[in-house]
Order: sequence, then structure tokens, then C-alpha cells
Amino acid sequence: MQDILITAKSSIASVGHESEQVWHSYKSEKSALTMCCFGGEDTPVGKLQPESEKKIVDLRREKVSYRRLDKSVLLALWASRQAVKNAGWENLERTAVNMGSSRGATQLFEKYHQHFIDFPKKRISPLVSPTTTLGNIASWVAYDLGSDGATLSHSITCSTALHGVMNACAWLKSDMADKFIVGGAEAPLTDFTIAQMKALGIYSKQDFPWICSPLETGKKSNTMVLGEGASVFTLEKDKGQTHLAKIIGIGCATEIIEHNASLSAEADCMQKSMKAALLDAGISEVDVVVMHAPGTDQGDKSELKAVEAVLGKGVAHIISTKHHTGHTLGASGALSLDLAVEMLNRGEVVSFPYSVDVQQKALKPETVMVNAVGFGGNAVSIVLQKGVTESLS
Repeated sequence: MQDILITAKSSIASVGHESEQVWHSYKSEKSALTMCCFGGEDTPVGKLQPESEKKIVDLRREKVSYRRLDKSVLLALWASRQAVKNAGWENLERTAVNMGSSRGATQLFEKYHQHFIDFPKKRISPLVSPTTTLGNIASWVAYDLGSDGATLSHSITCSTALHGVMNACAWLKSDMADKFIVGGAEAPLTDFTIAQMKALGIYSKQDFPWICSPLETGKKSNTMVLGEGASVFTLEKDKGQTHLAKIIGIGCATEIIEHNASLSAEADCMQKSMKAALLDAGISEVDVVVMHAPGTDQGDKSELKAVEAVLGKGVAHIISTKHHTGHTLGASGALSLDLAVEMLNRGEVVSFPYSVDVQQKALKPETVMVNAVGFGGNAVSIVLQKGVTESLS
């Protein structure tokens, strides 16, 4: 079976929308998180930067039909366009799309529902159902790009995007598609969604500079922050072409649920997914692990236990994206994958800008493992190998 290549990518989030901009944000000692008002309170969030927001506003104005789409769809459209452009794909025949999202059309659904509550006797728009179904994200991406292949949308909580990559690899290896556009998009910054996260008792109450601080030394409180964004990748079978990274190992696992919003103490599902990915890759260790680590105290500790149980303590360089991006739910695994590709191509790692109790190394990574896990204990691990292409730097 041929390995699967990541030939191009594109992301848009609080860290920016261009490769250099994104890399600079991750290397910065200033958080990309900002404060906005939700539910009448100043709330830390991973919100798009103004220049990135303008890209989405301009896209919405392109067509009348786009003005009626949820922001999650527009994020996916923009990132998919850029990824396909970066891949140099002109012919999208037998090109499939899998665009995941944990919550889908969050902003639009809440808007329509609020209107229904306020005016229950008024006729609702016939567009409510088709524009708020999860499947419309991939469908609109395919429409926008002119792809006539299969279009898939799914939701597997916070491991959604990596499940999508795993699914795309299976399709490509089964010759059900020649090319794949895959990723995740999420626009959950609404009063109601943030209230849900706060109700779980996991939303950060810390102040700047590090409102969200996964794996911080001595941390005893939850510091999760919600964010928005999208990350998309173009995948192809390995035919010797230049590429950003090679997917050499994939693993997944689900554990028995003890609590709807948490992992087991030893993160059993993560241990299993990591072992499966390493076995698939035919290796026993990696240079870097991009952890899920959203800033929840117990969840981060459980995941770290899993990493150390499988790889050993202090063996790999460990990093997360959430202190800059916030937790983008269904898009979070894709943003982690994006950072992994950046590190491999630049021959450099990103380190936490605050004190942590995990290994921070100065090295040129050749292999990176990306982990994601969601509500319900479903985990995915993907191992990447350095690609064959010109440096991104």
C-alpha cells in the first residue's frame, strides 16, 4: 500500500492565514488570544485577526448565496481554495471532499432559532434546514471548487478533523478517489456555545499573558479557551512527487465512557491510538508530539500520562497549539496537523513560551505525531515524516 502525501495546506485562525504569519504567531511570546464580549462579559477567545476576518467578509460578498452561509462554511471555503491553489490542482476529476466540524453551522442555527423564539408565529425561511445541516460544509466546498467527487461531512467531537484525514487515506488507498481535500472548520464563538463551555467548569479565568496555558508548571485550574478557524489539506498517493509531509502511520481507539466530557485517568484510548500509529509507521518513537492538550487540568494530565506511557518520559519534544489558537473543537486536530507540517518543513520546533513540566528540545524534527481526542473518549493519532519539497521559510 502506498503512503499518502500531504501536498499542500492552508489554515485560517487566530494565528493568521499565511504561512509566515502563522509561524511568527507560534514563535511569539505574546498570545494570539484576544478579549471579546460574550454573554455580556469580557471573554477570552481565539478570534480571527482583522486581516483574516476581512478575507471571510469579502468571500461572503462574492455571491448572494454565500451571504446566507454560516461562518464555519465560509472558513472551509476560504481554506480549501487556498489549499487547492497551493497544490496547483487544476483538474479536480475524482477529487473527494471531507470537511468535518464538531458543531457545524453554530452561528446561523442560533440566529434562526432565536428568531423563531422571538417570533413563533412568523414563517421561517425555507433556507434554515439546508444551510444548518452539517453536510452543507463539504457540499459548498465542492460547489465552490467545481469538484464532482464524493462529498462527506462528519462530526466526531474534537477529533473530527483527524478522523477525516484517516477516512481520506482509506479512500485513496482503496482507489475510491485520486485526490482528497480534507480538513475541519469551526466557528463556535457565540454566547450560547461559550456558556456551554463555561457550564462545564473548564473555561479559563486566568489573565494575560497566558490565559490558556496547557501543561503549565504548577497549574491547578482549567484554562481552556474557545477559538474559531479552519485548516485544509490536499492528499494524494505517493508517486514520487514533491510534498510537504508523508503520512506514515495512523491509529484510532475509543474507550468506555466514564464521564461525557473527560478521558480516563490514563487516557487509555490515546495510548491505544498512539501504539497503533507507531505500529503502522513501523517505528517506536518520534521527535515531536503535538498534543491535543486544550488547557483542561485533568484532561491534559491524562493525555500526558498516555504519551509518557507509550513513548517514555522526556523522549519527544511536546507542544500544543491551544495557548495561541484556543480550542477550535472539530478544527483543532487539523490546526495541530498544520503546525506539525510547518515544523517538519522549517526544520525547527515551536516551544511553550512559559514554564512547563514536559520536554522542550532544540532539534530538527524528522517525524511528528499529532494527537486528538474528543468528548466520548475517541482518539486519533497520525505520524508524519518530513516531506520532499522546498522549505517554507
